[in-house]
Amino acid sequence: MSAPHTPPQTGAPDPVHQRIDAALHQLAALGGDLVSHANRIGAILWSPPRIVVVGRLKAGKSTLVNALIGAPVAETAALEATNVVTVYENGAPSRADVVFTDGARRPVPLALGTTVEVGVPPEQVAYVHRCLPSHALSTITLVDTPGLATLTVANATATERALIDGFEQTRSASVDADAAVFLFDSMPRTDEVEFLQRLGFTPLNTLGVLSRADGFGRGVLGNRDPLGHAAEHANVLARRLAGQVGTVVPVAGLLAQTSHTGAFTDSDARALADLAPLAPLELFDLLDADSAALPVPREQVWRLLELIGEYGLVHARAHATGGAHQVNQWLSGVSGIHPLRAVLEQSLRRFAVLHRAGRILAELDSLVYSHPARDAIRQIVSALRTDPALVPVELLRALRSLLQADPTAPVVDELVQVLRGGTIAEASGLEPTASPEQIRAAAQQRLVAVQAQTVSTRSAAEDTALTALTHAYTVIARGY
Repeated sequence: MSAPHTPPQTGAPDPVHQRIDAALHQLAALGGDLVSHANRIGAILWSPPRIVVVGRLKAGKSTLVNALIGAPVAETAALEATNVVTVYENGAPSRADVVFTDGARRPVPLALGTTVEVGVPPEQVAYVHRCLPSHALSTITLVDTPGLATLTVANATATERALIDGFEQTRSASVDADAAVFLFDSMPRTDEVEFLQRLGFTPLNTLGVLSRADGFGRGVLGNRDPLGHAAEHANVLARRLAGQVGTVVPVAGLLAQTSHTGAFTDSDARALADLAPLAPLELFDLLDADSAALPVPREQVWRLLELIGEYGLVHARAHATGGAHQVNQWLSGVSGIHPLRAVLEQSLRRFAVLHRAGRILAELDSLVYSHPARDAIRQIVSALRTDPALVPVELLRALRSLLQADPTAPVVDELVQVLRGGTIAEASGLEPTASPEQIRAAAQQRLVAVQAQTVSTRSAAEDTALTALTHAYTVIARGY
């Protein structure tokens, strides 16, 4: 018999992981097949949260995945290579498995070390599991999906099969996502928002990305800088989509991909510098007119356009004399990839971890109902559920259920406020500098208000939400 493996802590221990891990060790100590159950659930606990990237065909999903990973591993051109779900996970050596809809797995070759040759009809594939050594994937696992609502609906079907149907029918054929990055252009369409709702996430673990920000509005030749225009529009969208996403980040995916995958070379920088004397309109006119007056070969200009687009072709020329390094630094700085990473690694990952913990509690609940040792398991799970460290997990689960059952319930806003609070004071609706006495008093006041609401609830989901809030404010009021 062995206890579930606990990876070494590299920083401040996460209390949620700590408490669940301790409970799994208690579960394993009961012996028998509960050891394997504890190890199975422990593997879920300690694996990085899975963040799924969704959006319409050609929304820039694979380009963004390449930028985040820092390698050109996600196919961005051929439709045949993008009509299956692909899970990108940190691991060595670099390899790929096809996971079929019945849960079976089969290794598949990598073409040129990166592109996966699936070799079977897409409708037989649940997803492709791609492992590669990547520091970027050490804290999150990325799930690239086919486009939604395509002309043939095959891609949308593949995405739904892996992310929704697979989760409900068999966990072995499911990618079990914990958060979503939702790509769109000017405004999400109704079917996209409906798909997000079917995923069952909350705005706290859903991030909106306004893609192709470098071509927003009228593009590089318009009267407004497209990146600035996109940033303003992203703020507007964040307010309009507050019920679906936590925030909206504008990203120029092509610029991010090129700067993070090493595709732009010193030879490209020299060609870009040779184009510097031309005014933007003159440059594009010469290119369209098939003129011999271009100072570099036409093929080289087309290569630059493929790498950095029209916006990069116009504005990166000012940095080309510093070589590829300086151009890549500029591309990375203006692409929006750094703000996106910050949201991914901070708030989105935090709520993805809480979502994952909620799934683990559901796994433990199923053992309570199905295992012969249910009484002993029930004691372990009950102690875990009432642990103050797991209050955010219960709050997020309550919010998720309430958004599915009654998204207009008044208590939704309070759940979001408490969960978003970076400190106990902020969770209680106070400034971060509030004293412990002020925090306890505010929590007691909110506790009374929440208890008063329990006499007139509209649904079972609202009952559950108020119970979770009651527990949270009670914990805070007691000084935890």
